[in-house]
Amino acid sequence: VSGGRNFPFNMNSAGAMRMLRVARRGQVVCAGWRRLMSAEPPRVPLWIDGKAVQSKTTKWIDVINPATQQVMSRVPCATQDEMQAAVDSSAKAFKTWRNVPVSERQRVMFRFQALIRTHMEELAALVTAEQGKTLADAKGDVFRGLEVVEFACGVASHMMGETVEQVGTGIDTYSYRQPIGVTAGIAPFNFPAMIPLWMFPLATATGNTMIFKPSEKVPGAGMRLVELATEAGMPPGVVNVIHGANDTVNFICDSPEIQSISFVGSNQAGEHIWNRGSAGGKRCQCNMAAKNCGVVMPDALPTQAVNALVGAAFGAAGQRCMALSAAVFVGDSKAMLSSLVEKAKALTVNGGTEQGAEIGPLISKQAKERVEALIQSAVDEGATLLLDGRGVSVPGYPNGNFVGPTVISGVKPHMKCYTEEIFGPVLAVMTFKTEEEAIALANNSDFGLAGAVLSGDATRGQRVARAFKCGIAWVNCSQPCFCQAPWGGVKRSGIGRDNGEAGFNSFLEVKQITEYKSTKPWGWYIPPGFTRPLPEPAAKL
Repeated sequence: VSGGRNFPFNMNSAGAMRMLRVARRGQVVCAGWRRLMSAEPPRVPLWIDGKAVQSKTTKWIDVINPATQQVMSRVPCATQDEMQAAVDSSAKAFKTWRNVPVSERQRVMFRFQALIRTHMEELAALVTAEQGKTLADAKGDVFRGLEVVEFACGVASHMMGETVEQVGTGIDTYSYRQPIGVTAGIAPFNFPAMIPLWMFPLATATGNTMIFKPSEKVPGAGMRLVELATEAGMPPGVVNVIHGANDTVNFICDSPEIQSISFVGSNQAGEHIWNRGSAGGKRCQCNMAAKNCGVVMPDALPTQAVNALVGAAFGAAGQRCMALSAAVFVGDSKAMLSSLVEKAKALTVNGGTEQGAEIGPLISKQAKERVEALIQSAVDEGATLLLDGRGVSVPGYPNGNFVGPTVISGVKPHMKCYTEEIFGPVLAVMTFKTEEEAIALANNSDFGLAGAVLSGDATRGQRVARAFKCGIAWVNCSQPCFCQAPWGGVKRSGIGRDNGEAGFNSFLEVKQITEYKSTKPWGWYIPPGFTRPLPEPAAKL
């Protein structure tokens, strides 16, 4: 263990996997782990000026393994002085980092992506230990983030400006795309590796510095990634990490040195960040909640449609903003419902490290209680449970936050299980006679992140996708998330975009420079005694 006695995140992949197995079973397999799992859990440090810093706070938050309820570590609620020290460090680093040649910043990204590949198993193990998702899903979490770092390696071509020669007589105009300054990233619990890698690699590759706040529920992978970035050559202060909850978020919103905020998470937090941060002049990019529909047409290929719905509704235990939590069967397509229920029933719910596990636990007891309450509300409002995942028993994990796959039919648009984001392995099913009715339902929502249409007719698929009022539309698939394409929603699902060209743009300002190359007077105001020249007439064709 490096980075200080209380910093348990730097270990080889074998050590990380051993840590994970111990945490799952509550066993002691070595003297070193016995010390780590003593009465005082290890304390997560801050990361300021290129090194781990132990907080002097008196307020700590437990990081709890969702399969066992074991306290894995404790996260500090950083003090005001500590947070200000992080901002001061990033502000100082920006003065030099912005002037580092873009080719050198690219080389840092190349080294960083190589280190992530080397430590893939270790990072995935940290994700599973703290967040609960299966190891296969955790590896996907890390890999999707790695792709963003690879994307950032090509930053130079995304910072090119525009030029107009001879825009006026003797005048050229051109533009630069310049870094904003000190930025901030606030990440959620559900993708502990991918979403941090949506944030600080693009921010730093474009010449900014970043104050990064990982979710207080899952700090391990984010901390380790920042440590690897430092090992890759990221100078001190370019990425600093602070921890905490509401007070930390408010500090970020209010800090005059921070110029922009990137956020992914709930509406309650995102709308607060947008209102408070933008009031102080910050550029705020907030990707928030969703209620995504999968529309199944009668001509959909049954196997393809069922596989897409099952993966989209129950993968990652439904804890994805892009999850399809509602399925709309049009016409005869409802015949596929029985196959969907059987496939969902066959999914294996287990601790994330177990072989064959397909669904892990929810992040917390409170999340489990909320999901189960939404299931019950559907029953109370007259819907029918075709598959009830409440009370699922997982051998070896009696205290886990498990909810099994749940399928609810007879759902109406006014029911809570449809109007609210569930964030659990629950699929609400509705049936309609026509394509137009299905589209109207999908669009009748406060949210607008994503929608999917499953159809054997390419023309119909494109027609429905264009009609969706959302930021992302899938045709005959669901859940693809590619860093080369913009990611974000409309309505209450968010403001701004991550990834793609838009992802770079969110960290850049465009500066226009106009240069006059003549000594003759020119301008909106001509000095006395001079006559403003008129433009030359265009040549006759």
